[in-house]
Amino acid sequence: MDQITKYIEELLAYTTLSGGWLSFVTMFALCAVTALVAWLVYMLCIKIVTPLLVRITKHTDMIWDDYLLNPQVLHSACHVVPAIVVWQMLPPLFIANPVIQTLASKATAIYITITVMRLAITFIGSFKLFDSEKDHRTAAQQYFHSFCGVLKIVVLFLGVIVIVAIVINRSPLTLLAGLGATSAVLMLVFKDSITGLVAGIRLTSNNMVSKGDWITVDKLGANGVVEDITLSTVKVRNFDNTIVTLPPQKLIEDSFQNWQGMQQSGGRRVTRMIYIDFHSIGIADDNLKQRLVERKLINKADMHTNVVNLTLFRNYIEWWIYNNKEVNTDLTFMVRQLQPTNTGLPIEVYFFLKNKEWKTYEHNLAEIMERIYAFAPEFGLKIYQRE
Repeated sequence: MDQITKYIEELLAYTTLSGGWLSFVTMFALCAVTALVAWLVYMLCIKIVTPLLVRITKHTDMIWDDYLLNPQVLHSACHVVPAIVVWQMLPPLFIANPVIQTLASKATAIYITITVMRLAITFIGSFKLFDSEKDHRTAAQQYFHSFCGVLKIVVLFLGVIVIVAIVINRSPLTLLAGLGATSAVLMLVFKDSITGLVAGIRLTSNNMVSKGDWITVDKLGANGVVEDITLSTVKVRNFDNTIVTLPPQKLIEDSFQNWQGMQQSGGRRVTRMIYIDFHSIGIADDNLKQRLVERKLINKADMHTNVVNLTLFRNYIEWWIYNNKEVNTDLTFMVRQLQPTNTGLPIEVYFFLKNKEWKTYEHNLAEIMERIYAFAPEFGLKIYQRE
């Protein structure tokens, strides 16, 4: 920089400038040279170095470098390099004016701090790209995802401390030491944020909920798939495409339903109650038996003396459910009688459907229950309903 200054002064010696004007033009020329050098360095990084590194990472067998050295990280780094160049060339520019030199140095230092913060946050965010394309995260991935959020908060906190230290011309370590005395006040002010932070860590570390899980929180109107989990929020997309944002502490304090275990199992459970009118239950007569055999609703071998029509109906339901291709018969299925009530005799149908997707599940369930309701009169039974 000294050589550049000397060269500019030699050029200006051939002019008629003198005194204050000469100093002003010299300073202006040095600023222009500094800006030009910083711009050339930036263009070199953005136009040559960045595309070269991106091309190199794409041709390597490793996957991690494609994420950690992605264009966003490299572009953020390109803003740091020119700032450092300006910082190195700055001192001789305003040597005649210490006040301007101090202000310019502080402004450059603040800009370097901000660009380094941006680079660090972008670099930390690139770790999340490892599982961003997956519909479901494991507990370890979700914990790491949340940990990245903590690191971003730490970077922002340290960056603010450094900027304040630059402005007031104090050491950042001195400011950090002074925060110990105000920690109690900060904890009181940020009580809700700290509670949410701890709840988010508990939520992810215990694998209570993960990205891609189907959860139901009736109190908060959430019934859908978890799209994202951070240390302060859990974002759920309901099945009507509305977005519900839940605070993690609510999921810790109150109960919620996670359907992921059902989705990973062999079927989705069905429990339905059918209330039979007591007056329609009786011994099956010969005409009923003959009609059921002719319609192939029951086997002739089951037609013993004094058989009850409800028994035949329960056997038919079990047989039909067992032979239904939509039902997973490897899991529990049964038709059982429960405690009589004043609204009829309850018959519970219990089985698992193979297809767990909501629309298909409801469609298959409706078909099965409609058949049960429709065939009850064939056995001389009446479904109870209030008159």
